[in-house]
Amino acid sequence: MSATPSIVGTQTRPGVATVEGGLVLLDGPNGVAVTMTAYAASETGKSLIEAARRAEHESEPDA
Repeated sequence: MSATPSIVGTQTRPGVATVEGGLVLLDGPNGVAVTMTAYAASETGKSLIEAARRAEHESEPDA
């Protein structure tokens, strides 16, 4: 596979999720903040894990 592209603004630090008033708040770097329902947060988490798995696979050096 090809090397990971260098994209300006790519984050290397994870966000932090908390719960407030029954909603999930995701605080990320540079002031990024998202508020989601439990369902939206759960589905987003699943999607992020799958995308991260695929990205790690793509960035592995050819055997």
